[in-house]
Amino acid sequence: MDTQSRMALAADKLECAELVARMARAIDRRDAALLASLFHPDATDDHGLFSGTATEFVAWVMPLLATMKQTQHVIGQSLIAVEGDRAVGESYFIAHHTLAGPDGDLFMVAAGRYLDTFERRDGVWKGLHRHAVYDWNRTGPSTDNFDRADPGPMAFGRADSEDLSYAYFQAIGAA
Repeated sequence: MDTQSRMALAADKLECAELVARMARAIDRRDAALLASLFHPDATDDHGLFSGTATEFVAWVMPLLATMKQTQHVIGQSLIAVEGDRAVGESYFIAHHTLAGPDGDLFMVAAGRYLDTFERRDGVWKGLHRHAVYDWNRTGPSTDNFDRADPGPMAFGRADSEDLSYAYFQAIGAA
């Protein structure tokens, strides 16, 4: 493979990997518009508890996320294979969630892999199908002891567009 072909392949893989990162960001910031924009109109999603169109997934997951005090998806290694205008990927994830429990907050961690199919249409890569595969989880009492009511000089993440990351990206005209 010549250098130009290798560079094009690397660019395609990077665009697909960025889609995975943007999907995690959209979930953690509860940004329905961003999440929906990352999928083609005919895309599908299978998260086990949900299976249907990507549009239906966005409508399903946003109210579910509203029940959680905090979420954070950490994306690990990603393997992405590209063949023309189609690509498949396996991206490891660890999803942290703080949930209200009957006797105090619970901390739930789920780990697994996203099996994604991406497709380039009109020069733009987007998700065509996502299948979440779960490897393990753990739930226990939350030990978070930050004083969020009086944080002092500390900044805390927010699950909306008031999160500081939005201002950082907007400062250079990026979404």
